[in-house]
Amino acid sequence: MGSTTGSPIDDIAYLARSEHRAPTLVALTVRPRSRSELWEMTGVSSSTIRRTLSEFEERNWIRRNEYQYEATPLGAFIASAVAELIERVEIERKLRNIWQWLPDEESGFTIEMCSDAVVTVAEADNPYAPINRFLLLIKETDQFRFVGSDLPLLEPCRDEFCQRVIDGMQAEIIDPPSVAKYIRSTYPKLSAETLASGNLTIWLHDDLPHYGIGIFDHRVAICGHDSDNVMVRVLVDTDSQEAREWAESKYSFYQRQTPTVPLETFMD
Repeated sequence: MGSTTGSPIDDIAYLARSEHRAPTLVALTVRPRSRSELWEMTGVSSSTIRRTLSEFEERNWIRRNEYQYEATPLGAFIASAVAELIERVEIERKLRNIWQWLPDEESGFTIEMCSDAVVTVAEADNPYAPINRFLLLIKETDQFRFVGSDLPLLEPCRDEFCQRVIDGMQAEIIDPPSVAKYIRSTYPKLSAETLASGNLTIWLHDDLPHYGIGIFDHRVAICGHDSDNVMVRVLVDTDSQEAREWAESKYSFYQRQTPTVPLETFMD
């Protein structure tokens, strides 16, 4: 009969103290496995896996069927919660140091949207890592929309983004007026050539979010921007349907509030 002495925290601590215990219990919910298979899978010694299985049996988390072990309904119940906790902690660890640059909860953005995301952070030895990731996504899409802190027109994105538009990529950007004015005055030839392609639509909005949202053919990306030194701190991109619906909704919200900028405004 399984022991119920101690507290629930004691059982949680028991699973957490050794890295092989939770994976072993989760593996036994998938299908029955032999002790030797578990030993090979976890990489611990045969005596350790033998002791772990005995401790699981004492708690009624597993049962033995000849030479194989399988999870009981109690064990499967615990394993499911542990697997979810591990997944949540993995997501949290990816976002722990960059969360301040991402959308807040009031925007409708959730941590769950990042469960399978690629998180690219600017490091001291690779400050353009998020921008390089963005350029890779640009190369793989035929349609593109962006709203917020302007990543497409920043160095070193600008030339390659404009060339993709000239070559046929359909693009829409919702920009702050100050950014549009700066690009037009600083790069008049590039601006005129890009807009003359007919593949770029620009919208202006005075009150955009502190982050950027890029919508590609198959992924969406959130650009975390440091306004103090105009630096892209992080790019989080995902193919999550929930994230895409959120991104589409935010883009539509700002688009409805903005007029299209006349082409001649940028070509004068």
